[in-house]
Amino acid sequence: MASEDFKPVEEIGKSNQSCLTEVVLLGFSDFQELQVLLFVLVLLFYVFAFFGNLLTVIVTLVEPALYTPMYFFLRNLSFLEVSYTSVTIPKMLVDLLSETQTISFAGCGVQMFFFLLFAVTECSLLSVMAYDRYVAICNPLQYTLSMNQRVCTELSAVAWTIGTLVAFSQTLSVFTKPFCGANTIRHFFCEIVAVLTLASTDTHTDEVAITVLTVLLLMVPFLLILLSYVFIISTILKIPSAEGRSKAFSTCSSHLIMVSLFYGSGTFVYMEPTSVHSQSKERFFSLVYTVLTPTVNPIIYSLRNKEMKSAVKKTIGQKVFS
Repeated sequence: MASEDFKPVEEIGKSNQSCLTEVVLLGFSDFQELQVLLFVLVLLFYVFAFFGNLLTVIVTLVEPALYTPMYFFLRNLSFLEVSYTSVTIPKMLVDLLSETQTISFAGCGVQMFFFLLFAVTECSLLSVMAYDRYVAICNPLQYTLSMNQRVCTELSAVAWTIGTLVAFSQTLSVFTKPFCGANTIRHFFCEIVAVLTLASTDTHTDEVAITVLTVLLLMVPFLLILLSYVFIISTILKIPSAEGRSKAFSTCSSHLIMVSLFYGSGTFVYMEPTSVHSQSKERFFSLVYTVLTPTVNPIIYSLRNKEMKSAVKKTIGQKVFS
């Protein structure tokens, strides 16, 4: 979006394309009556998400019985949940109780990079986890061979590489533009589209590119997940006993809940046409994948999983008695 304070190319060059020193994050300032309530709710969710996912990481590391591909990927997922919530939520909590809701221009770039890194990596990792469930249920005799430690590490590395490349390229693309006009965005963190609107140049091409990239990053992994579950459900329906079908489906239900929450909220935020009316809804839906989804993760993978519950009790018990 072009700024009214658009400056000549020569002047932009002299200012090294970084006239702004800070960015104002309006967050939920237009909901003054909800500030304290939001602070309390978000703080509770964040604390639970942080320590719940951290506990999952620790338990899957120290408990030998959980040295399996499913828990290897769960450990990666939980680490991602801890990471990208910590990139955005602490700053949001401070801003909810502060009169000056600002972040330095450099800090805004760092926040954007790490948020994109962790969010895109999680997007890819969810499709890897679907593939893991596909092999486990559709080819159980080949599971140990197909999903050995080397393969799991490589699949995880691919997800992290995709996240790193997207984060680096998109952050570089945005922050090499001139920013010499407005410095206020109506969001609680440096979300890429919101920051791009501050650029003092035409960003139509960049907005189109971001939309195309978003569609690819959301739809390609989602289609791979969908394809995996077509084969998984087809295989489960062929299991003769009801108990066998129930047990097979229970190994996938936690992952399906995570996929529904993450992709559902992400699709609404990034694929719905932007409008003034939708800005408030967009911020609240952003809270779903930055706060609610990470909170739900340790619940659905621990409370619904006998192996995890047993490992958590064992780990906590050892720490208490030691």
